[in-house]
Amino acid sequence: MPRTARPLSILCLGLLLPYAALHAEEQSPPAEPPAEEAPAEPQATQRSPLPERSQDEAAGLERQLPHKEQQRLKAGDDDFLALWQPANTGTPKGVVILLPGDSESADAPQAIGPLRRKLPDAGWHTLSLTLPDPLDDLPPPRPVGQPVEPTESVEAGEATSKEEAEAPVPEAPTNPAEAGGMQAPEAATAPAETIPTETPEARRQAHMEKVLARIQSGVDFALEQNASEIVLLGHGTGAYWAAQYLAERKPERIQNLLMVAARVPSGFAPELEDLVPALKLATGDFYYKDQPADRNAAAQRMQAGKRQQHPAYIQIAMKALPGNSAAEQEQLYRRIKGWLMLHARAKG
Repeated sequence: MPRTARPLSILCLGLLLPYAALHAEEQSPPAEPPAEEAPAEPQATQRSPLPERSQDEAAGLERQLPHKEQQRLKAGDDDFLALWQPANTGTPKGVVILLPGDSESADAPQAIGPLRRKLPDAGWHTLSLTLPDPLDDLPPPRPVGQPVEPTESVEAGEATSKEEAEAPVPEAPTNPAEAGGMQAPEAATAPAETIPTETPEARRQAHMEKVLARIQSGVDFALEQNASEIVLLGHGTGAYWAAQYLAERKPERIQNLLMVAARVPSGFAPELEDLVPALKLATGDFYYKDQPADRNAAAQRMQAGKRQQHPAYIQIAMKALPGNSAAEQEQLYRRIKGWLMLHARAKG
């Protein structure tokens, strides 16, 4: 028995030694991987501004409409689309420049599009402009002379400033040694640079100049066509911009203004009843009497025209025809055509 037990113990020990070594290897902590370099911070990329809604609509018109109707005009660094329709006659009467309202394209289905296609049958060239997107995110202008009401944070800031002003001011050290032997760098004590922000008034002015520049570009194009007469016709807020252009630029070659459902862009002044009568131009004011707000605004313009003894201000009330857009646009065309035949005049 002793001789047989010893070989068995040796055999068992031989079998257990590899397992123990393998188990010890598994229990040992893994080696730490070499330290990786920190990834470089991505450089900030400047996003290009999103295109205006009017630019997208103009691009759609360029794909849909015949190329011969398209004109690319420039206003400073601004390039925009205009739609040109020559008169269907050998003796054209002039050019009607069409100004769409807010969020309307140069071929809007209400007023602008139908008129630009129909007026050539009445002997008029038409030029329909693309105007910039409206400023929808601006607060209304503050009346001149109205003080700004202090907010709670401003009052708290003033109180804090008052306490700081009344507190004794510690005497400043005379040399760097008294301040701890170190002098703070100038960059640490300099006030943070403030980035100037454009005021709402400045944005309104810049927007107005951009719109008027586009109208001027359209007028220049009409003059290049040797137009004997130029009429500005605005729909919605386009009527306001037509009147504003005539008031600001005072072009001698334009003596006619047509307004359809006129209104003032949000945040802009003056009102049309203050702007239009002072022009003293042949003016056709077309409005829909079914809309109370439009009817009341038209009444104010009429009263202002009487007070200023406007020599050629005529209002034409129309009836809205909901559900029958074709008849409504035909009604507008006939009224515009009739006014042009009876009242359009050029400076002789």
